[in-house]
Amino acid sequence: MLKEFKEFAMKGNVLDMAVGIIIGGAFGTVVKSLVDDVIMPPIGMVTSGIDFKNLAFELRAADPANNVKAVALNYGSFINNVISFLIIAWAVFMLVKAMNAAETRLSLGLQPDAPPPPEEVILLREIRDSLKRT
Repeated sequence: MLKEFKEFAMKGNVLDMAVGIIIGGAFGTVVKSLVDDVIMPPIGMVTSGIDFKNLAFELRAADPANNVKAVALNYGSFINNVISFLIIAWAVFMLVKAMNAAETRLSLGLQPDAPPPPEEVILLREIRDSLKRT
């Protein structure tokens, strides 16, 4: 069983996937910083200094006397996460589009032409075509 696991773990697809997950995690932190530190402050400034991270709708107020915590819907964090998702989705879309374009450019001219069909096939096609005409 250990041998089978080793073969599975050393396959190219698994290693590629692991690298993709690690890079994706790092990319996610960069995009989160971009949204939180670069994009949202100007949006907050335009909207009269509102900090989206702190926007929430309080469902139940805190009651320290009864040891009850406040319950709130943090829709500001949700807005930040939606913007982060859109930026990541756009970046992945552009990356896939660039990879497809590069693959198309590289594959042009590399595909060999199909060899001509044998003489018998050519003759059979001519016979078929002549029978269709009559």
